[in-house]
Amino acid sequence: KSVRFLKSSNMIVSGGYDKLLKFWDARQPNPVAQIQLPERVYDMDTSDTLMVVACAGRHILTYNVQGQPQEHERKESPLKFQSRCVAAFPDNTGYAVGSIEGRVGIQYATKVPGKDSFAFKCHREGNNVYAVNHIAFHKGYGTFSTVGADGIVNFWDKDNKQRLKGFPAIHRTISCAQFNTQGNMFAYASSYDWSKGSSHHAPNTPNEIFVHHVQDDEIKPKGKKSGYR
Repeated sequence: KSVRFLKSSNMIVSGGYDKLLKFWDARQPNPVAQIQLPERVYDMDTSDTLMVVACAGRHILTYNVQGQPQEHERKESPLKFQSRCVAAFPDNTGYAVGSIEGRVGIQYATKVPGKDSFAFKCHREGNNVYAVNHIAFHKGYGTFSTVGADGIVNFWDKDNKQRLKGFPAIHRTISCAQFNTQGNMFAYASSYDWSKGSSHHAPNTPNEIFVHHVQDDEIKPKGKKSGYR
């Protein structure tokens, strides 16, 4: 279901519906180690020494991957419904998890003075609630994006609890997105995410990739505000 690269050990890690994390040396055909998980992997992410894994049953596990992977914590998601995506903070202190109910949880894996875990609503319009399909962090500023089944991209600042930018809807589900290493380009992909089942699948709808040139004032923190807008 998900594949990531561990810079600290030069290893590849994969997680799937077999409820296993497998660690690979690219020079060998078989995994060099594996870890049993409590449930199927829905998503995972890494950032230097931190790896976070979101599983079915709302299980979330964090690992210290400096050297041999060591489990740091396992807990239940702070969100009430199924986890859809997860992303590690660039500074390794925590992660963001998104769910099918249009909500994101900001969780700290280590205690940071003046910072507390919280959750907020997003990707909603009136009574319509859409899945958060992907979360991506900007490596330079620590701000992040969410994309969803509503076809909208949002940029957020978790530290000041505010939305930095909302893109116009493209009227097709957005399945994934990512910033480049420099943070000046942002790519997002439109394809059906199956959030409404097979009855809403339109085979003739094109799968497309969009590239947005990020302006500094779109993604840079703007200062403190009270609550998300």
